Amino acid sequence: MTKIAWTYDMVEPMWYLYVSVVKARDLPTMDITGALDPYVEVKLGNFKGVTRHLVKNPNPVWRQTFAFSRDHLQSNQLEVVVKAHKDVLCDDLVGRVLFDIAGVPSRLPRDSPPVAPQWYCLSDAHGNKLRHGEIMLAVWDGSQADESFPEACHSDAHSLRSQTSTRPRVYYSPKLNYLKVSIIEAQDLQPKKKKKGQPLAPTIAKIQMGSQVRRTRPQGSSNPKWNEEFMLVASEPFEDPLVVTVVEDRGRDDDPVGRVIIPVATPYVPRNDLAKPVPSKWFYLAREMTLDKAAADVTTGVKNKESSKTFASKIHLRMSLETAYHVLDESTHYSSDLQPAANKLRKSAIGILEVGILSARNLAAGVKNPYCVAKYGAKWVRTRTLLNDTAAPQWNEQCIWEVFDLSTVITVAVLDNLHISSHGDAKDDQRIGKVRVRLATLELDRTYTHYHPLMVLSPSGLKKTGELQLAVRFTCTAWADMLAQYGRPLLPKMHYTNPISVLQLDYLRFQAMQMVATRLSRAEPPLRREVVEYMLDVDSHMFSLRRSKANFYRITLIFSGADAVVGNWLDGICQWKNPLTTILVHLLVLILICYPELILPTVLLYLFMIGAWNYRRRERKPQHMDTVLSDAHPDELDEEFDTFPTSKPGDIVRMRYDRLRSIAGRVQTVVGDLATQGERAQSLLSWRDPRATAIFITLSLFAAIVLYVTPFQVVATFAGFYLLRHPRLRSKQPSMPFNFYKRLPAKGDTLL
Repeated sequence: MTKIAWTYDMVEPMWYLYVSVVKARDLPTMDITGALDPYVEVKLGNFKGVTRHLVKNPNPVWRQTFAFSRDHLQSNQLEVVVKAHKDVLCDDLVGRVLFDIAGVPSRLPRDSPPVAPQWYCLSDAHGNKLRHGEIMLAVWDGSQADESFPEACHSDAHSLRSQTSTRPRVYYSPKLNYLKVSIIEAQDLQPKKKKKGQPLAPTIAKIQMGSQVRRTRPQGSSNPKWNEEFMLVASEPFEDPLVVTVVEDRGRDDDPVGRVIIPVATPYVPRNDLAKPVPSKWFYLAREMTLDKAAADVTTGVKNKESSKTFASKIHLRMSLETAYHVLDESTHYSSDLQPAANKLRKSAIGILEVGILSARNLAAGVKNPYCVAKYGAKWVRTRTLLNDTAAPQWNEQCIWEVFDLSTVITVAVLDNLHISSHGDAKDDQRIGKVRVRLATLELDRTYTHYHPLMVLSPSGLKKTGELQLAVRFTCTAWADMLAQYGRPLLPKMHYTNPISVLQLDYLRFQAMQMVATRLSRAEPPLRREVVEYMLDVDSHMFSLRRSKANFYRITLIFSGADAVVGNWLDGICQWKNPLTTILVHLLVLILICYPELILPTVLLYLFMIGAWNYRRRERKPQHMDTVLSDAHPDELDEEFDTFPTSKPGDIVRMRYDRLRSIAGRVQTVVGDLATQGERAQSLLSWRDPRATAIFITLSLFAAIVLYVTPFQVVATFAGFYLLRHPRLRSKQPSMPFNFYKRLPAKGDTLL
């Protein structure tokens, strides 16, 4: 694998004057009390940056950096002023330092080390040098590629109290794992309040971890056998313990029989990286015990003495962290990560993805503080918030990701930061629009710089809110691994050898989304829940009449196109519209009848010629959100923006309406999958994925040559024996042609 140096060359350079205020020493006192509460003001024309106040400190340390845009400079002189804060009405001047910005050195951060700060003597208001007092500063010209850019206080945000919410940040999703819990059986269950002659009610084992709750089927015995298996989502570090409670099923009022609390980060919950059998274990059930005491019983393996005399119930469990799976927190149609959770099962990177978030234009009215969020894999990148920049904001920030699979999608969203101007009112950041780019549609080492339309859905209909300019480039570092991926399964092999049901997978995906949103909202500054849910499409599984119509339109478009091509061609042959073509087709039919072994190589050669012919008509830029597919009438959007359960009046209407939406959601998924299969077949020769089309037509050419020189009887015998091979010779994993077909791009990622 070759290493590629990252160059900040996909965005326009934006130059800033950086001022790093490090510390001061031996500052003179300003009054007879000797009090000195120093702070620094950095002035450049009408722009001013202020450091924090340090109380009674003659040798303060600030370590703050300020950035002034070169495009908005209003003065040729930089003034750094040290002041002593005596009270709210008066600020005493301690000293100052003046710089001529024409003599400030320039720095290219990728080619040179940081600028070393220097000590400067302070002067009074008349320019006279003070006997005491020095300040350590560093002043230089740099671009947005400078290492100080993310942490610098920008000139447009100096007036804000909390500047951290406007700075660029990088976030990482928590590491998620599937926790498999098998409830096998229990022994010697005793009711909590046992009356004479009253038998034990049917018992249920309830599993809870955080907000995830699962229940077994009721069993009517003091020694129930459930033998049920459940999957939960656990995030590292494991904060929530696993709580297993056995209750008596008495309708609404469940009487607890006992419970056991198991911390996930214990040897009783091993990591199962290789899908090996995990041993089970018996656990004592505690009654009326705190979490700490019950967890201590599990950790030490000793039953608590307080309950050992009267209570001896046990439960048989098998638990493991199934790290060979990939925890889905996005839709599989436009997922950005397909790697297993176990680090040792992950493949090496095949390349790097560079994305430059350049600018936006024609944003909707009312947008005041726009910023962008880009997500690929576990890495989230948030640009700086541009304050009061509504017409044509320019970010010019470049991001980089490692790429492990080409069949992935990067998502970039534009939002309006409403928390800056909310004045304490809790408001969600406004959605402006988002863009998805599938990596498989990108050519190698080519920079795509285009404007992508931004659209949002509202109850009133589809609204275009502006355009986002992106620069995207994919660089391959492992050619062999990249081409070999087209024959591998899309997901880790554990998903095929031990598949998870569709209903359970949807439940786990929703829980994973909630965990990611909760964890990122706890960062500082937070990436808010509404932003994460918007990026992950948390409501994509819900029924939508608009999406159903769009998927149906995709299917009809495929079949109508194929019918038009084949029908018109046959009609032209039968009607002798082109006599020469008709005669050649008749001769071809006669040749194929006389020599049937030429049928398959002729078809493959024809496919190669079609793919080669379509190469010059391939798409030159990544696809964007399709307004035709995504459009809808306002009356159709009423149910899409309705709550679930519905808020419509009437109990009967609510029940029928919810049931209809649940069933129709599954139908919508099936229709979408059918449309995806047809679009993948179309992409074989359309050069939307240039590597896949090149592989396909190359294999078609080689297959045509081999079949020309190989007797047809040999090929037919080999194909028949291969299709009828013994089950022991078959693999549970999909075949290479099937894996290749599953990786072909479709239009699902262009559907809003």
